[in-house]
This record gives sequence, C-alpha cells and structure tokens, in this order.
Amino acid sequence: MSSVESGRPRNFAQLFMVTAALESGAGLALLVAPAVALRLLFGTAVEVSSAVGMTRLTGMALLSLGAACWGARHDERSAASRAILWAMLVYNAGVLALVLLGGLGPLGLPQWAAVVLHGAMGIWCARVVVR
Repeated sequence: MSSVESGRPRNFAQLFMVTAALESGAGLALLVAPAVALRLLFGTAVEVSSAVGMTRLTGMALLSLGAACWGARHDERSAASRAILWAMLVYNAGVLALVLLGGLGPLGLPQWAAVVLHGAMGIWCARVVVR
C-alpha cells in the first residue's frame, strides 16, 4: 500500500494547513493588536508599552512558521518538510511546558485554551512523525 493509499500525505497536508492557519492568525493578531493580545494572555499586570515590540517580533515569528507550514503542505518526502514537522513538535511541546510551568503567568482561560490547542497540535505532530 502506498503512502497515498494509507492517507499519510492527506494527514501531513492537513496538519500543515491547520498549523499554517493557526500560527498565521496568531501572528497577525500579535502584529495588528499587540496590546490587546498582551492583556488577553497576561492580564492587566503586564507593562504593555515595553512589551509591544517583543509581541510584534513574536507575531512575525509565528507568521514565518505559518508560511513554512503552508509551503510544505504537499511535500512530505523532503528533509526540509520533515524538519519543519519536528520544529512544530518542539514548538508545541515548548509552549505547553511554558504555560503549564507558569512561564506565561497564572493559568486563566486564555492559558488553558493554549494548553488544549498546543497539546492537541503537539499530539498530532507526534503522530505524523511516528508514521
């Protein structure tokens, strides 16, 4: 049975398309409305004016992850697309660890949403890597 018949390329493409949409959306939100994003993620205790530049930089990084995933969505065989997949697995696991260990502040609804989202995306990445 070929990888096309087993559903692997479709799974690979779907993972990259969903990741591209999520990371690009988050990146745009951080670029366009950094103060709103900061307050949503960290509450009112954060000093917004000093963090806006870093938030925008993070937004650009997320947009680049989204672009890489979108570009690799139909290319499961290359070393580069496999590297992107591993990078997304590390990214999702890292965000999950940061949130759960309190590295992004106290756990509120936005942080729990990040736990669920990045946990699910990390599991999906791991399943595709194992296949």
